[in-house]
Amino acid sequence: MADLPWLTIIGLGEDGPEGLSPASLAALKAAEIVMGPPRHLSLLPELSTQRVDWPVPFADGIDRLLSFRGRRVAVLASGDPFWFGAGAVIARHLAPEEWRALPGVSCFALAANRLGWRLETTFCTGLHAAPFARLRRHLAPQARFIATLRDGEGPHGLAQYLAAEGFGDSILHMMEALGGPRERITSVAASRLGRDARFDHPLCVAIEVAGQGACLPRSSGIPDDWFDHDGQITKRPVRALTLSALAPRAGEHLWDIGGGSGSIAIEWLLSDPSLRATCVEAQADRADRITGNAAHLGMDRLRVITGRAPEALQGLDRPDAVFIGGGLSLDLLEQLETLAKGARLVANAVTLDSEAILTQAQRRLGGDLMRIDLAQAAPLGKLRGWKAAYPIVQWSVTL
Repeated sequence: MADLPWLTIIGLGEDGPEGLSPASLAALKAAEIVMGPPRHLSLLPELSTQRVDWPVPFADGIDRLLSFRGRRVAVLASGDPFWFGAGAVIARHLAPEEWRALPGVSCFALAANRLGWRLETTFCTGLHAAPFARLRRHLAPQARFIATLRDGEGPHGLAQYLAAEGFGDSILHMMEALGGPRERITSVAASRLGRDARFDHPLCVAIEVAGQGACLPRSSGIPDDWFDHDGQITKRPVRALTLSALAPRAGEHLWDIGGGSGSIAIEWLLSDPSLRATCVEAQADRADRITGNAAHLGMDRLRVITGRAPEALQGLDRPDAVFIGGGLSLDLLEQLETLAKGARLVANAVTLDSEAILTQAQRRLGGDLMRIDLAQAAPLGKLRGWKAAYPIVQWSVTL
């Protein structure tokens, strides 16, 4: 035991000590201090160990925990502490050799086993501290989710959200205190969940999606009507080509300069949950519109800056990719050579003036220059003809 870290994070279920592994029981027995939420502590038998309630809000408990450094401490967390749990928040403040974790069974695993669902094909997320819109990109008939909820009011808000998005026929399985003596499962269609229904924490919900609501495509270039805009939007075909040129990769950060509706940044984020984006927009009303579009599609990883580039770029986290959809200038390009050195840059030009800037930059820095000509069938008298859009010149390069 002398070689073990001072802190052990123990995943505890609603069945209390009965569900703990021998290693977890030994860690509890050896601990001088056991710290956790009052509900978790109440599941333990009487111990001579000092018990410390973890305060609310959660962040206030970190300093208290660190004050015990050097003593033998056990921290209690729900189920698997590193799956939408407290584990990652605690570990962020410690060196790797200071802690170990002994996970229990997560509520996601318990829920899937109660319903007979394949967990590897079920989308799992935490909605206890996130908007319901986080589900939006996954809403499609026959999809299945399991999500944690903040409290007993959570099912009502979730049911209202699903109904508003056209998926009121979805079946909700409200699962209270899974794995313990208070376990209860209630199944009902979202549109039929009455306001008088009451649910107790801890609570998670399994969702079988059904309904006629709009489904968000998984490909790049989603329809324009998913975005609120004032006409300043990178249209669907060009957006698809632009995202292909930006080539998002896991964990990367995008600067979207001249965001307009935010469509490029939002689609960047939709391609992978590990991505981040910062949108810079000079007009305040458009910046507000970008924020609204991101919220509707559940993209809470988008940061929106109201200001003009390059001044507004100072102090931002360095990007892995940059898109210029508006405000293109030689000065901006010169600044980006320093601010975003090594990043992939994609810039779209519509006017002859901006096209000249890209042509000059491509001659100096290289990269690919592409002209995009699009036309759409439209009425022409009693017949039909091709209505051409303004051609777009796209430059892509690694700075």
